[in-house]
Amino acid sequence: MKPAPFTYHAPTTLAEALDALDRVGEDGKVLAGGQSLIPMLNMRLASPAHLVDINGVAGLGTVDVDATGVRIGALARHAQVAGHDAAHSVVPLLRQALQLVAHPVIRNRGTTVGSLAHADPSGEMTAVLSLLGGSMDLARKGAARTVPAAEFFVGPLESCLEPGEMAVSAWFPVPPPRTGTTFREVARRHGDYAMCGVAAAVTLDADQRVLSARTSYISMTATPLVLDLTEAVAGKPFDAADWAAAGQLSADQLDPEPDIHATADYRRHLGVVLTRQALTDAATVAAAQPQGATR
Repeated sequence: MKPAPFTYHAPTTLAEALDALDRVGEDGKVLAGGQSLIPMLNMRLASPAHLVDINGVAGLGTVDVDATGVRIGALARHAQVAGHDAAHSVVPLLRQALQLVAHPVIRNRGTTVGSLAHADPSGEMTAVLSLLGGSMDLARKGAARTVPAAEFFVGPLESCLEPGEMAVSAWFPVPPPRTGTTFREVARRHGDYAMCGVAAAVTLDADQRVLSARTSYISMTATPLVLDLTEAVAGKPFDAADWAAAGQLSADQLDPEPDIHATADYRRHLGVVLTRQALTDAATVAAAQPQGATR
């Protein structure tokens, strides 16, 4: 199939892009990587009257890293972010999740910010941004705002982006010291959307005891779900903590929908198993770090 007719805009500055979006309002869509939008256009699941292609806008493909976190620009590709050693050194969960996103050809073209703006509850980066307590930087003609991850995702394929507004960057803060992270998922085939995916972060104290254990999920709920499972393992040595109990604790809070790929019960089972595995891995990573480190 082919997309419905649309007017194509090719701005070369951010101001031009925001001006175009302001003029077309709810009839406009932003094109960055296009790995989600183009298939939707071809299947006519989306039919915007105007397409604003930002690929010619300079300055949006940056990955900025400092001691507090990583800021990813709207045109930074998944592969670019995954291969960024400085970003990996301060927020390892980025690479851990991005290596699971689709296939190399998709990661070479798709953008991390575009994936977040698409707000697909099966998208790995939604779980990462939510677990880390990150935020999205949004802009429109004459105004800008920063929205926490907890407020950005409002439904399946639905964010808080308003007509005329554009996501210009995403902020991923550095986790607390002595925090280990990991991302696990199960898919029918490598590169397919996961039937369940779990991002985990475990923080230990100086005596290798658990201070915090948190998880975030994909393909389980309409918006990213973040769970604090610390109560199951708080104060326990990382290698003696009952991570299975933490997994079971998550089961009471997971309420997935069935689809053609998996029943609700099977998805919940995957959530419990992957929670235990991801938390165990994250704790092991945290225990291997020197004081003040994050991995």
